[in-house]
Amino acid sequence: MKSDTLAVANRAFEQLKHGLATGEWDSFLDLLTDDFTLWFPAGRFHGLNQGKDKAREFFHYASESFREGLEVILDRVTSNETTVVFEVRSQGKLRGEAYKNRIAISLDVRGDKICAYREYFGSDGKSY
Repeated sequence: MKSDTLAVANRAFEQLKHGLATGEWDSFLDLLTDDFTLWFPAGRFHGLNQGKDKAREFFHYASESFREGLEVILDRVTSNETTVVFEVRSQGKLRGEAYKNRIAISLDVRGDKICAYREYFGSDGKSY
């Protein structure tokens, strides 16, 4: 079962990367369950967001924020029977300003779909 979970999550992650790079989200959104939940740590979508419509809104907002696309570089993957965590670096321009970040994206898998997304991040930029 773990290999199926990993295969489903890897497919979704590749579509997520494609969406962030191009703004094309349909293939990623097709991989989500109808009761999909998304947890985001900050901003307009802070906290728990429920449903595919909210996910569509979130990912299109991401594309608006990164109009030139966002490059995602995979550093590490950790998985169990139901959850896969992708540790990544990302870079691009956020509303025209240089952007670099480190992110952990957790995907929960149910069958051949993604039922939950959680994102955790910290700046790779200035020290505070």
